[in-house]
Formats: sequence, C-alpha cells, structure tokens
Amino acid sequence: MSEQVLLGDEAVALGAVHAGITAAYAYPGTPSTEIVEYLKGYQARHGKPLARWTANEKTAYEEALGVSMVGRRTLVAMKHVGLNVAADPFMNSSIVPIHGGLVVAVADDPGMHSSQNEQDSRYFADFARVPCFEPADQQQAYEMTREAFDLSERFHVPVLVRLVTRLAHSRAVVRLGDGRAENPLAKSPDKSGWILLPSNARVQWRKLLDRFGEIEAAIADSRFNVLELGPTSGGLGVITTGLARNYFLEHRAALGASPATLHVGAYPFPVAKIRALAARVERLLVIEEGYPFLERYLRGILPPALEIQGKLSGQLPLDGELTPDIVGRALGREPPRLRTPPAELVVGRPPQLCAGCPHGDTYAALKSVLAAFAVPLVTADIGCYTLGALPPYQAIESCVCMGASVSMAKGAADAGLHPAVAVIGDSTFLHSGVTPLMDVVASQAKMTLIILDNSTVAMTGGQDTLLPSRALREIVLGVGIAAEHFHEVELHARHKDKIAEVIRREIDYAGPSVIIARRECLETAKRKKSTAA
Repeated sequence: MSEQVLLGDEAVALGAVHAGITAAYAYPGTPSTEIVEYLKGYQARHGKPLARWTANEKTAYEEALGVSMVGRRTLVAMKHVGLNVAADPFMNSSIVPIHGGLVVAVADDPGMHSSQNEQDSRYFADFARVPCFEPADQQQAYEMTREAFDLSERFHVPVLVRLVTRLAHSRAVVRLGDGRAENPLAKSPDKSGWILLPSNARVQWRKLLDRFGEIEAAIADSRFNVLELGPTSGGLGVITTGLARNYFLEHRAALGASPATLHVGAYPFPVAKIRALAARVERLLVIEEGYPFLERYLRGILPPALEIQGKLSGQLPLDGELTPDIVGRALGREPPRLRTPPAELVVGRPPQLCAGCPHGDTYAALKSVLAAFAVPLVTADIGCYTLGALPPYQAIESCVCMGASVSMAKGAADAGLHPAVAVIGDSTFLHSGVTPLMDVVASQAKMTLIILDNSTVAMTGGQDTLLPSRALREIVLGVGIAAEHFHEVELHARHKDKIAEVIRREIDYAGPSVIIARRECLETAKRKKSTAA
C-alpha cells in the first residue's frame, strides 16, 4: 500500500483508475475540472484509461453509457450545473440495465465560488433513485469511488459521488490500494432493457422499484454511515454529512460529554440508524453542506415532538459554505474574538480579464457602436468574457446558463427590441450555442451573435476547444447564416474601428448575423511558447 498527496478531485480520478475504468468523459467546469485533467495526464504516462473532453455534459454522459453497455467501467465528471445539462440521460440511465460500472462524479459549489447557483446534487440522486456517496475527505473520495463501481455493477444502476469545492480543491495524504484490471468487452445481455420504448420502460421502472429495497439495505450497512450512540441518552444528538463531519469534529472534544452522533456518507438515507439515534436524544442538530436535504427528510420520519435543528430552523445559514466557526455557534460555542476581523486583513480583489485580453478589444468596439442606441441589449454567456459585466467594461447584461446568450437575444428580438446582441465564447458555442442558432436562422431573428474565439476553454485552465477555430465557420454557415452576413475579424486594439464598423453594419441588418472575433488567449499562447522553448 502506497501513499500520495492528492486533491479531492485527483483522489476520485485515481480511485476510478484503480477500479479498472476503461474510459472517462467530461466537460471542463470548476470545481470538477481536475478529475479528467488528472486522468488525461495519467493516460499520457501510462497509455490508458482513455480520458476525453466532450462537447458538453450530456454527450459526456451518453458516451459513458456506451462504454457501460459493452461491459466496461466508465467515469463521467461534471460540476453541479453540468448535471442539469446531463439530466436527461442521467435520469433515464437509472432504469436501463447498467452493465459495466458507471460512476458520475459531481462537484457542487456551496458559496458559488465559480457558479451561478448552489444547487445540491443529492436531490438528483434521490430523484433518479440511485445510490449516492458523499466523501468527508480525500481518503473517502478515493475509497468511495472504488466502491461505487462495485455497487453500480451489483445493482445495475449508475452511482453518484458528490464532492464540494472545499474537498475537490484541497490536498491530503491518501492511502492507495491495489488496482484491478479492466472488465472484458461484452455487450449487455439485456437487450430490451436499453430500448426505452414505453412498454420496455415500464418494465424497467418496476424492476428498479422492486430492487430499491435491496439498495437501501446495502447502503444502510455501509461502513460510511457511522452511528455512535455512547453510554448515555438524552440531550443533543448530531447528524453530519460529507465534509461537514470535519467541522463538527473540530469542536467535539470541547463539548464535554460527547453527543451521540450519526455520520451519513452514503444514500439512500440509513433510516434505521437515524431512528436509533433519535430514540436516544431530546434534540437533533443536522450539519450538512449544501441544501437542508437530510434535515427536511427527517421531519417526515421522526416524531414531531423531537426538536430538529439545522438550516431550516436557523441554527445554520441556508446559503454559503459552512465553516468551523458557523458550526461552533450552532453547537453553542462562540469563536475566539480577533483584534482585527479577517475581512479587514485581506484586501478584496474582484476577478478581472487579464491585461491585454482580446475580449476587451471586442467590448470596446461593441460599446462604441451601441452608444448610439437608446435601449440596446447585450446578452452574454459563461466564460472569461462574463467578466465584461464588471468595470471598466460594463458591456454585458446577462449570464444565466450555457448557450442562453443566443436564445435570450433571439427572445428579445422577437419581443421587438433592437439592437439585440449575443456574446458567446468558442467553447460555449460548441457546448450549447449551436442549437439556439438554428432557432435564430429558422425564424430569421433580427439579432447579431458575436463569437469570441480565443481557441481555448480559458476560464477552467486552458483546455483545448473541442474543434479547431476553422470549424466554427463551417458550423455557422452550415446552419444557414448567409455568407454575406458572416464575418471573421482578427482582434487587436489597433483594429477597433474596423471591428466596430462590422458590428455597426450587421446590427443594421434586418436578419440574423454572426461575427467571429478571433485572437488566441494570451495565457494559452504564453504556455505554448514556454513549452516549445
């Protein structure tokens, strides 16, 4: 048994390698990016497993389903909002007869460090009726990932491993076990189960419901659900989940008599252990990172007379990350008073585009054109260019979800607003911007789309864009944008007037137009140059 210092993301990746995966798929998204980054590096050193970036999370999940269907193990990774994109295949995959183990690693982002919301992926697992593991540390991230593959093949369902940012991006020593070989290539023996015609789907849904009791029993006995009742009863009981366990442990020794505890690291909920704990205490404090998922559930299975505390009762905040101080207060312990509050010790530095970023040139040209209009609209998307909402640019007005810039600009144009301009990056366009552009073409909406092509997935660390820049032209023209209203411009500050003229001309056109503003990301270019040297 060896040891390595690993990020939580890397522990999941190496756990998957040692579980014998054949392939892994993902779309980059903080805080999950490092899972497949690690696997790509591992593949470069060892030749396998296959690790690939995909067009989006939906295609990643479906490619993983193909691996499973032919008997081999596969990992698919994404951030929490990526699971929204993959929800269609994820939900349906719970009733197909998973053959080779399929594990979906999802990194949630409490506190919204790099995300649009704080959603809790445990709800997705519950909705799909599939098992979910929630590691408390990097060691568990490694072990749970390995065990998740076994569970997937035992019950023929996908298994979700839920991380959070603080675990995904922190390091610890992880003890490693021996790896296992890949599964042999063998198509699923249950052919009709993969064909979700209503007649088959009804049968498959009934099969899942019938074996769900076995899944609950297996999870109830999981070594990751730990009940500690202690010698006495009465007083406070504590239930922790995932990473939140660590915040409680920081205070337990100082509480005097240690309360009875249950740590939940695997779902469905271990109902018998929850009831055993509740029978020994007068009140329960539920400490969980994310939504009050478990706390809300407890109110449906425990006696009303039992006081349940947590996020719904106000002992813990409903939003943001937990901290040791927040948990300490919920346990009745005030944090030490500091001479200078931390907020005064650290000077805030809002995110900003890199100096000389080509996006700034586009925004400068765009703003100069739109200054002539009373009520223009610029919808934008998710990527570095989202920072154009901040000073000194203040050039965009929306960021909702991948690809929404195109659809929202079309909707505004349909409502009669002019000019309506959408701004999207090259990778985001390939992820979710092509399909709404078809809507634009089909209705001949009076709007302009600007694709900011910096030839990389910059915000998540400079991964390669799925297709080369030249493919964007073929896609845009292929969906039906007229050639005379399609332009490719090379970005540079000295070309600002030329770029502005192109934008002005297309805004005046009573139909759809597309402008590709192209210049390689400065950081990517520097990295390539240093590598070549």
